[in-house]
Amino acid sequence: MRILGISAYYHDSAAALIEDGVIIAAAQEERFTRKKHDPDFPEKAINYCLTEAGISLGALDYVVFYDKPFLKFERLMETYLAFAPRGFSSFRMAALVWIKEKLFQKWMIQKSLLKIDSTFDAPNKLLFTEHHQSHAASAFYPSPFEEAAVLTMDGVGEWATTSLSIGRGNELKLVREIHFPHSLGLLYSAFTYYTGFRVNSGEYKVMGLAPYGTPKYVKTIMDNLIDLKPDGSFRLNMDYFDYCTGLTMTNKRFNALFGGPPRTPEQEITQREMDLAASIQKVVEDVVLQMTRSLAKETGMENLCLAGGVALNCVANGKILRDGHFKRVWIQPASGDAGGALGAAMAVYHWHKGQPRTVDPSKMDAMQGAYLGPSFEQADIEKRLSAIGARYEVLDDAALMENSAQALVDEKAVGWFQGRMEFGPRALGGRSILGDPRSPTMQTVLNLKVKFRESFRPFAPSVIREEVNTWFNLDDDSPYMLLVDDVQPDKRRQMSEEEQKLFGIAKLNIPRSDIPAVTHVDHSARIQTVHKETNPKYHAIISAFMKKTGCGTVVNTSFNVRGEPIVCTPEDAFHCFMGTGMEALAVGNCFLRKEDQDPALSKDYKNEFDLD
Repeated sequence: MRILGISAYYHDSAAALIEDGVIIAAAQEERFTRKKHDPDFPEKAINYCLTEAGISLGALDYVVFYDKPFLKFERLMETYLAFAPRGFSSFRMAALVWIKEKLFQKWMIQKSLLKIDSTFDAPNKLLFTEHHQSHAASAFYPSPFEEAAVLTMDGVGEWATTSLSIGRGNELKLVREIHFPHSLGLLYSAFTYYTGFRVNSGEYKVMGLAPYGTPKYVKTIMDNLIDLKPDGSFRLNMDYFDYCTGLTMTNKRFNALFGGPPRTPEQEITQREMDLAASIQKVVEDVVLQMTRSLAKETGMENLCLAGGVALNCVANGKILRDGHFKRVWIQPASGDAGGALGAAMAVYHWHKGQPRTVDPSKMDAMQGAYLGPSFEQADIEKRLSAIGARYEVLDDAALMENSAQALVDEKAVGWFQGRMEFGPRALGGRSILGDPRSPTMQTVLNLKVKFRESFRPFAPSVIREEVNTWFNLDDDSPYMLLVDDVQPDKRRQMSEEEQKLFGIAKLNIPRSDIPAVTHVDHSARIQTVHKETNPKYHAIISAFMKKTGCGTVVNTSFNVRGEPIVCTPEDAFHCFMGTGMEALAVGNCFLRKEDQDPALSKDYKNEFDLD
């Protein structure tokens, strides 16, 4: 049975194809269109999935959309009626879009599918799942657990913002939900907006900024914005928010509570924004911990699965794991709306069609390391690079590892383009930029000369699984870079008395450990464990670097610049390489040095994409 799941029309549209319950392919539309968070119908992602499987659209048994548009329209109408006459201008704008486009989404989807294949039997093969049902399915069905509690948290689906399900075998039973407008995701997004970052893409910046601040506003938030119950359920005080009736996340009363208007995008970040980020991060962690402790007690489950946008908060995830109320935690690597495409397909296969689910104990999970996107044969890579004027040498695997590892030792930024592209927001060694974590200047160099992004943004370590506990307190699998833990005490560097007096961003350039480029100001790191079974080539390059340096970890950041989707093709990789301060590039077995390239192929890449 072949089932295609799709998500679209809000943000991060994607397609995922499963065959008899096995994931064949999955990718976001943005990677093909080069439009960050592309919300449009994922035609290119669908065509990729079909090509990867070697089938036509007509060979599918079902196509499944990841939520139910009519239920969303119902929420829009009921929200307006509940707040009327407030928010009429906002309602009028939203209603026009819905009436023009989204109310007829079924027809639009059918029309788009028929554009791909005019013979496709859309009326009989198109299905819809609910938004949080898709999230829950994406969390449980690919997990390594026979049974688990499943928690999904995001901004909002149709009505649900938080849901708890119990998964056993191929069954997934919804237990309870929290409904809009009470949303932990929207609360975090409100502070994302207020601190001057873009909603739906800047939340991870707030998380990265938090360690520079002091959580001085926690009591203010808890006393005024959120009513937290002992079981972790909550209600928001809507007097401070504008997302139900207006065109912004917060209002004047919110401004007064926190001492002024929102920071404007690109304005200098002050101590206030750092303290606000630290405060909302602490509140979200406290709410999530209260919720998961209650779930563990209520369900008696030892395993927890997470999905939804809030599940990308890897700091909170790390605290859930260390809290110990669940023995094991598994997080869907594409936790946001993109992952809903995969969940929709799996929900139909296991839930709707009742097909059995088998957990393979020899595998980490069913996600194949999240390497589910396009790959390119060596001959195709060479043809593509030659066509755009790239100068390269073709090396065998041993020479490729030697040259790449030596470039890292020489403190060069190395583009690493190997195998299948990752599914989800994280680069995991398929489309990555690598650096030497021991370098005290690498974070600044990568942020300002390669990524063209804010200087405070931390970088993640990729560490071979065998070495993770040598460098970090974590001694568990974290293949998807969704857990944060601390650097081991014996690897930390203590700050001097003078350094301890510094505040905020002033702490940025003070080395905090033996691997300063991946150690945040609070000695934490967003860890990816690298496994030979799922990515042997990435494991090999880190092992080669370790052989030279004794350090089994490298800096790993996504292969793109600020505002650009992660690169998909060899051409994308070369253009990014030539437009940034990257000094070496490995694409398949082709090795490129910046000094060998034609200077005429350089471009002003910094302004190529809209800022995120």
